[in-house]
Amino acid sequence: MPELPEVETVVRSLAERVSGQAIREASFTSKRVTRQGFAATSKALRGAVIQKMERRGKHILIHLDRGLLHIHLGMTGKLLWNAETTPYTRAVIKLANAILVYDDVRQFGRVEFYSTIPKNIAELGPEPLDIGFEEFEKRLHARGLRVKALLLDQRFLAGVGNIYADEALFAAGIHPSTPANRLSRKRARTLYDSIRRILELAISLRGSSISDYVDGSGARGEFQTLHQVYGRTGLPCARCGQPIRRIVIAQRGTHFCRACQRL
Repeated sequence: MPELPEVETVVRSLAERVSGQAIREASFTSKRVTRQGFAATSKALRGAVIQKMERRGKHILIHLDRGLLHIHLGMTGKLLWNAETTPYTRAVIKLANAILVYDDVRQFGRVEFYSTIPKNIAELGPEPLDIGFEEFEKRLHARGLRVKALLLDQRFLAGVGNIYADEALFAAGIHPSTPANRLSRKRARTLYDSIRRILELAISLRGSSISDYVDGSGARGEFQTLHQVYGRTGLPCARCGQPIRRIVIAQRGTHFCRACQRL
């Protein structure tokens, strides 16, 4: 699933292009992606003017002069500028001189209109690149979950997912099964700094293209070439040479080095 760096990259590739444009027409083809009804959603969007486009966690919010269009890329979603439609096109947003095409093979994403910010967005935790360390440490120590599970909780931090949780924990030298509330202040600070550094670097490299992810122009990211643990099960650790292991935490595959990340 595209995470904070990937969604940020998509938004940056499209925001200036769509700002100020009016939506001439919108069409939808998947009841799994657009659950509110095609006709009602098309009517709500027709003639609306795009004021700005932003990212919140893993979500894309297109603010309109009336309400907003919420887009979540799910597992395989792509939001593309002036792309050709395909058998997997689930939504087409026609602007004055361009179109936005939403493609989604597995249809786990969402393209929906709301008059106000929906509850699931309003309840997201703070942005990891905005939160201060004191607040981060307070939230970290408030829960007894394993630290990997806590990092995946979007109410704790918005936007961190499986890839960047694994990479940040490796960078910090913290075992993913460590109870979050048992991390010392020093280790909490190391984790805080690692999360921010990894996310900023991934954004600079336009995200990780592992399967379907591309930006709004269809270009792939490059951060996957720097992954230290994610998706590297059985391969040697770049630090110590021991094989990278994979376990399951919070129903997600979790990659780590047993030697560099001791429990």
